[in-house]
Amino acid sequence: MKEEVLKVLEQVRPALQNDGGDVELVEVTEDGIVKVRLKGACGSCPMSTMTLKMGIESAIKAQIPGVKEVVQV
Repeated sequence: MKEEVLKVLEQVRPALQNDGGDVELVEVTEDGIVKVRLKGACGSCPMSTMTLKMGIESAIKAQIPGVKEVVQV
């Protein structure tokens, strides 16, 4: 599942980088939790929760059915 998650992150990464941010995959747990670290402008942006849930999480869950949640660490 980790490789699939990395592929989806590569798809959303350009949008984050356009705003001065980035995302790093930390871990994919066996129970379907994806842990990511938002970097750059995304790490301190007040809209980072929305970016995480509406952008990153929705893209990952749409393409990888086994993912239950994406959380920021």
